[in-house]
Amino acid sequence: MLRQVGRISLPPHGEGGYDHADVHLQSSKVYIAHTANNCVEVVDGGRMAHVASIPGCPEASGVLCAQSDGLVFAASRGEGKVLVIDVRTDRTKLEISTGPRPNGLAWDSIRKHLLVADVKDNKARLFDQVSGEELSSLALRGRPRWCIHDRKLDVFLVNVRDPPGVALISPETMSEKGFVPVSVPGPHGLEVVEGAGRAFVACDGKALVVLDILNGREAANIPLSGEPDVLWHNSVKGRLYCAIGEPGVIDVIDTGRLSVSEKVSTEEGAHTLTFDGKAQRLYSLLPTANCVAVYSEE
Repeated sequence: MLRQVGRISLPPHGEGGYDHADVHLQSSKVYIAHTANNCVEVVDGGRMAHVASIPGCPEASGVLCAQSDGLVFAASRGEGKVLVIDVRTDRTKLEISTGPRPNGLAWDSIRKHLLVADVKDNKARLFDQVSGEELSSLALRGRPRWCIHDRKLDVFLVNVRDPPGVALISPETMSEKGFVPVSVPGPHGLEVVEGAGRAFVACDGKALVVLDILNGREAANIPLSGEPDVLWHNSVKGRLYCAIGEPGVIDVIDTGRLSVSEKVSTEEGAHTLTFDGKAQRLYSLLPTANCVAVYSEE
């Protein structure tokens, strides 16, 4: 069960709120796209305190930690760029010029390449994180949402809103290896069981779809409490956390039974969260309360 263990106040904002967040596991730092304030907030999960605001990220959207490399990538939809942040200093070391509105991010830790999915021109672009050079690009079938790299299968997965499905992209050639259709409208949040060929897709149509990507078929369809956004997988406990802004809950899905096992009330509009698999802590971002609600797996 999830038990709330505290709240961490964040800098105030006007209209708007937060988007994606990620945890750097070694330092327990939580990096949050503060869309309303055009920056990335840094929270120390160990001390349960806000420690920094990293400026220069207009319309902050996607955030992703490259764990073993000590880097954080933050997409700026407002300026068509991705910030490369050093975890040691919490300073921006490089700005990568991308397409017009970057959003989804995936890190290929084998080749040290960053995939950026753009929600305006519907392209996936591959970048070298050292030089910022664009290496290649691929036109997607439609508007992308979130994306991920399965290291064990060595494949990028990119959610596409319409036609609804998941594109499988080769990191070597940046070509589409396959496209797995989804029966529910609006694929959004995305997670995988690495190496197992199993993907979880949280869809705007108020359902979680389980995909067998090796065989290109849909394995299950689980109703949710509302329209979902961000999805995180707890591989230790076999649980998925799905943030739902309306009515403001976290649906917890048992990945063995393929059913919702718990519902946790947050607040209306709380559509995003992140998870620390090392500390077994879940961070839910509350835009009205202007804070992070912290939960522990018990």
